[in-house]
Parts: sequence; structure tokens; C-alpha cells
Amino acid sequence: KLAKSLSDHQKLKGKSLKYFIQVNISGEVQKSGISPDNLTEFVNTCRSNLDLDIIGLMCIPPINEDPTNNFKILADLAKKNNLQELSMGMSNDYLKALSCGATYIRLGSAVFN
Repeated sequence: KLAKSLSDHQKLKGKSLKYFIQVNISGEVQKSGISPDNLTEFVNTCRSNLDLDIIGLMCIPPINEDPTNNFKILADLAKKNNLQELSMGMSNDYLKALSCGATYIRLGSAVFN
């Protein structure tokens, strides 16, 4: 529903935006994002049916475990779906994210504390 709404809104405004899709790799119920199993179909739908410019993927790994495996899975999913950008890693794990191919990182507490 959100992708359809974004598509409708950008058509109404006559603008084309770039989008990341959040992937819920670990299946945590408290986090948003599409499951890895549904990602390819969703990317294709967004591109073909909704005319959305999907440029990359993002994830937020579980807080109490090493994020490296999640980052590697996201990088593999991006490659499989021909997506160039990866937004992963925050203040506490951005170095691991960069080593796994992150092209965008989100720093907050590292900058503001």
C-alpha cells in the first residue's frame, strides 16, 4: 500500500524520486520491512507496475547480536536484484557495515554525543 501511495504521489507532483527498500532480514516483529523471500517480487512490482526508481536496500539488524551476517545477506540480496546502494550500519556497527559493502551509513550518537 505504501509503495502504491508513493507512486501515486510522485505522479501527482510530476517528480521522480529514488527509493530504498527496508528488508527485515531477521524477521523481527517489532521492525518494519519486507521479508527476504518476498523482496524480488516486490522490487519488480515497484519498478514495473509502480514506476518507482528503486536504487538500494536498507536494514536494521537485531541490536543484541553481531550484525555482520545480516549485512552480508543484504549485500547478496542487493546483488541478486541488481541494486547498487546499501544503507546499513549505525554509530555502533558502521565499520562492519562498510566492510560488507555499505554505501550509506546512519550516524547519530557518534556525531551528537
